[in-house]
Amino acid sequence: MTLNSHSLRNPTILVSLMAAIFAFGIDRAQKGFHIAAECYALGQALCVQVPFGYVPVSMTGWRGGEIIPVTSFFDYVLVWNTGISYGLLDGLPVWVLGIIMGIAIIALAIWWWRADVMLIRLGLALCIGGALSNALDRLLYGAVADFFHFHWGTWSFYIFNLADVAITFGVILLLADLLGLGRPKSTRPA
Repeated sequence: MTLNSHSLRNPTILVSLMAAIFAFGIDRAQKGFHIAAECYALGQALCVQVPFGYVPVSMTGWRGGEIIPVTSFFDYVLVWNTGISYGLLDGLPVWVLGIIMGIAIIALAIWWWRADVMLIRLGLALCIGGALSNALDRLLYGAVADFFHFHWGTWSFYIFNLADVAITFGVILLLADLLGLGRPKSTRPA
C-alpha cells in the first residue's frame, strides 16, 4: 500500500491517526503542565533522582516525589519510571531502552500500515501514540513521568500516566478484534 490521496481519505487511516495524535498530545500536555522546565535536558536525568515524598506548593514545576492525596484510594503523584512497562528492565541504560522502544514502535507502525480493519488500526494507533510520548519522556528526562496511583490498604497498583492508559485501551481494542468484535458476521450456508 502506498501513500496517496485516496488512502488519506480512508476512514480507518484518518480516525486512527487522530487517535494517535490525541493519545500523544493529551499525555504531552499533562506532563508539560506539571513537570519543571529545568527537568528538560536531552538524554539527561536532571530531575529523576529527586527524593520522593514532599507536597508541592503549586501544581506546576514538579521535579519528582510530589504527592497530592485525592481520595483514600487515589493519589496524584510524580514518580520517575526508569524501566519500561511497570519498571521492567530498570537497570538497562537509557539508550538500550530507547532502541527497544524504537523497534517496538516501528513494528507497531508496520502492522498499523498493513491492517485494514478499523478496530486493529485504532488499537495500534493508541499504542503508538502512547509509546511515542513515553519514548519522548526517555529522551527528554531519561525516565518516564508517571502520575496516577491507585491503592487500597496495603495493596498498591502500578503508578501510570495517560500514555499508559492509551496503550492499555489500544491493547483492549486489539483483544476485542481477536475475539471477533466489530467484524461483520459471516453468513455461510450450513
